[in-house]
Amino acid sequence: MTANDEKYGNATTAYAEQPAASMSAGRYFATRLSTLKPPMHKVANPFTLLRMLNKQQWLFFLIGFLGWTWDAFDFFTVSLTTTPLATTFGVSVTDVTWGITLVLMFRSVGSILFGIAADRYGRRWPFVVNMVLFIVLELATGFCNTYQQFLAVRALYGVAMGGLYGNAAATALEDCPEPARGIISGMLQQGYAFGYLLATVFSRALVGTTSHAWRPLYWFGACPPILLIVFRLCLPETQAYIERSEVRHATGHLTGTFIAEGKVALKRHWILLSYLVLLMAGFNFMSHGSQDLYPTMLQNEYGFSANEVTITQVVANLGAMSGGTVIGYCSSIFGRRFSIIFISIIGGALLYPYTFVGSDSVIAAAYFEQFCVQGAWGVIPIHLMELSPGSFRTFVVGTAYQLGNLVSSASSTIESTIGERFPLSPLKDGSKVTQRYNYGLVICIFMGCVYAYVIALTFLGPENLGHSFRVGADHDFEDAAGHDVVARVLHTEEPVHRDTDSSDDGHPVEKGRAVGAEVV
Repeated sequence: MTANDEKYGNATTAYAEQPAASMSAGRYFATRLSTLKPPMHKVANPFTLLRMLNKQQWLFFLIGFLGWTWDAFDFFTVSLTTTPLATTFGVSVTDVTWGITLVLMFRSVGSILFGIAADRYGRRWPFVVNMVLFIVLELATGFCNTYQQFLAVRALYGVAMGGLYGNAAATALEDCPEPARGIISGMLQQGYAFGYLLATVFSRALVGTTSHAWRPLYWFGACPPILLIVFRLCLPETQAYIERSEVRHATGHLTGTFIAEGKVALKRHWILLSYLVLLMAGFNFMSHGSQDLYPTMLQNEYGFSANEVTITQVVANLGAMSGGTVIGYCSSIFGRRFSIIFISIIGGALLYPYTFVGSDSVIAAAYFEQFCVQGAWGVIPIHLMELSPGSFRTFVVGTAYQLGNLVSSASSTIESTIGERFPLSPLKDGSKVTQRYNYGLVICIFMGCVYAYVIALTFLGPENLGHSFRVGADHDFEDAAGHDVVARVLHTEEPVHRDTDSSDDGHPVEKGRAVGAEVV
């Protein structure tokens, strides 16, 4: 281990070159099946892996996890209050779901703005600004009096929410020891499920229990970000970012180097970036398609009470949290692509009981369906990090995720609108008549198509299992900043070389690359 390895706490990790450098398009697609074979890496037990993180790495994970948790909490407040919101504003449930759609649409704007800011200026202050906007706009939602005000505030909220995911992933995973990345990725992603779980519980406790109807849930949502701001201000920048920042300063042209990094990344990886957006569109369709309208389906189609819906949602999110952690861990053994495809097939097989069982037994189906959905999602943070250009890791991870959100932004509205074309017999309670719709049929068919899409795209896509996040392994950064500058800052005696050996098929493979890391 070099002095720089000791400085930044990096063990020997794998690095794979980008596809265009060594593989034609024809050969790339010809290798999709063979590279799907599980590498069967020997991985330590989860507890051993978790002990590999030092105190600072755990704090970085915790702030990323909590930030992502509250992002999800704030998002699902609307999903869980569609009916009371519709009553207050005098509109239909479908109209209210446009508040969800607007958030998803405008999150891509936030991911671009905050992603570039985090890659240029560091992870800390963009995170703090995110939290301040969370506070202001969540309070503003709670004081909306008209439907137009509600839509305007939620659109602005989308910008704030969009900037958090890439920052949270980079903060939590950049300094994480390579062997522990899979399980930490799965745990990080379950901040989303944990946020949904908290939103479900607090929705039951705060919505309809006072004279203010749904508003206390939004007012409460503005409070925890205050604590998260204090927490983040107490932490430094990640070592991975500090290392990269030192190289930029050493060039003497900090902004110019950053712009050069962007040009190199865009020129070399635009196809990969496009692929990541398409992949994230499928994943966002998968999560929102299975979750956003599900409480409405339970209440409207199957007549579940508020307590029954809460219990079902809590159990489903416990399944989601379990799935993300387990599959994230397994992805280090079986590979990222194989793990996603395998658990997506299982999830597709569970769609029928998830949407067509109208009794209390649906709880079991809900647990295992969300185990599969969030199990696949548990691989995503580290999969995106390993595929992303190092200089724009926050921007690429966040923007790919949020542009995927943009593509999938109308999922709940689509399901609600189509569901209303399949009416069921109305529910009569004295003079009150409630229209019922076959939302279960629509969710089942919709999710079946989404699973097929995700499986196909993952099969065709790349994988960079074990990719190093160190500056010395980032060839794009070396070209933008200069090999000599990188070598000088990393305290090596000579520039970093790109010596290669030949693999069995004659293609170059970087020395020191871990067995099983796929060249894509």
